Amino acid sequence: MKGVLEGLDWIVLGIYFLALLLLALWIFLQKNKNTEDYFLAGRNAGWFVIGASIFASNIGSEHIVGLAGTGFETGTPMAHYELHSWIVLLLGWLFLPFYFRSGVYTMPEFLEKRFDSRSRWFLSLFSLIAYVLTKVSVTIYAGGIVVSELIGIPFWYGAIGVVIFTGLYTIIGGMKAVIYTETMQAFVLILGSLIITVLGLEEIGGWNELKSTVIENSPNHFNMWRPSNDPDFPWTGLLFGGTIVGLWYWCTDQYIVQRTLAANNIKIGRRGVIFGAYLKLFPIFIFLIPGIIAFALSIKDPNLFSIEKSDSAFPMLVKTLLPAGLKGLVAGGLMAALMSSLASVFNSCSTIFTIDIYKKLKPKESEKKLLRVGKLATTIIVVLGIIWIPIMQKIGGGVMYQYLQNVQSYIAPPVAAVFLLGIIWKRVNSNAAITTLIVGLFLLFLRLGSEIYFQTEISSNKVIDNWLFVFATVNFSHMAILMFIFSLILCSIISLLSEVPDYDKITGLTLGTLTKKQKSDTTKTYGNIDIALSVMLVVVVIIIFTKLS
Repeated sequence: MKGVLEGLDWIVLGIYFLALLLLALWIFLQKNKNTEDYFLAGRNAGWFVIGASIFASNIGSEHIVGLAGTGFETGTPMAHYELHSWIVLLLGWLFLPFYFRSGVYTMPEFLEKRFDSRSRWFLSLFSLIAYVLTKVSVTIYAGGIVVSELIGIPFWYGAIGVVIFTGLYTIIGGMKAVIYTETMQAFVLILGSLIITVLGLEEIGGWNELKSTVIENSPNHFNMWRPSNDPDFPWTGLLFGGTIVGLWYWCTDQYIVQRTLAANNIKIGRRGVIFGAYLKLFPIFIFLIPGIIAFALSIKDPNLFSIEKSDSAFPMLVKTLLPAGLKGLVAGGLMAALMSSLASVFNSCSTIFTIDIYKKLKPKESEKKLLRVGKLATTIIVVLGIIWIPIMQKIGGGVMYQYLQNVQSYIAPPVAAVFLLGIIWKRVNSNAAITTLIVGLFLLFLRLGSEIYFQTEISSNKVIDNWLFVFATVNFSHMAILMFIFSLILCSIISLLSEVPDYDKITGLTLGTLTKKQKSDTTKTYGNIDIALSVMLVVVVIIIFTKLS
């Protein structure tokens, strides 16, 4: 296997990594005094850093490798998931005030305050399982692909190398190292990806030539709104099912929310969310479109742009389009996204295990011991993620981004339902919450297990008269809708049939128990600029939806 980086590329890449290490060293020298410093950066991060960190955490391997691969394979349908900026706003305007008011470190900790310790224990374990199934395995997998394609080393060497390098600065520096390195990495990533998009369009002959070439060979490639009975990308599922996944991911997942909790007040946290929401508009243009460009180039010149597997589309563009020096810069951008995502999930796993599991079992442990435990937990999660990779490749047709959306569509519904109902309706009680979460976990494993069991039949389009096969073959996005509706109904019925919560214990944790002072304090955090920018973002999203129809 031959690498594509030349002497100048290595110099540029070396400068980038040196800057990254110097930044991490500077953060390390500041020391982490306690768990608040290590897990939440001392709750003193600014809105710019928070927004950039949210973007860099989200825009990881699944976008660089997976979204481009999906653009190559199927075109624009998955753009639905990249237009979730308006959902990001819900975090800042609806959920964040309750999280801040509770003073929590983690989302499981919030559930304990809103419901009881059972919900906290369950979500802690559920979240760790979810990270293994999605973020950890996907990021390591993508790291292996990128490094092996660019440097020319075997897949597993590249994957393990990314893990080790990222783990070093994450374990040493904690949340401070994560969010400040992510700020730098976010903009390296945007710059590098924009260069690819521009050069790719230039190579193909412009936007009009791209569309005509693609549509001639694949008429549906630019059709974002597929029929509701489309077996792969029904618009109903992507629009509504995607919204459910977005609600879980952006508003309730430790991975994202932890960045906003690093702010010292609600207003700063919300402003960071708004900034991150605007950055979220970029992926369509810097990842999905390059994947479509790679598809067009493989049609025009199959000898030069030969792509055996769709997930190799973006690395192939780097190899074939960029001159020396620029390849190093873009490689830095690719590595930036991979490492920022991996660093984020490392820190999130560490926080959940340490605060929600270990500290609950041993509440008198010293701060120093808690930090050591968090670092050990990260290592174990990574090992499990690596073990899951071979299984991961059997789900979602082997296309990484589809795999990710498949699994997240089954994880999201029960968690999103419990958090949403818990905040907007004070009548929801602890029995309803834990029951909904447990049933949701059962359905998750039933769906994944049935998909894996019937993989041969599904891939060959064979139909079996079996209820489990039917369950396994319902479109993943429609499955998200069905599971969410079921979770809402289940949670509501159990709440109404069992005891009324003690409203005094949940004061300020749900809309119906806010005091006048709490309402007034929240209103004071509203700013005209923040409101105007939020409205403008929603308008931009609607315009993009319209233009891609």
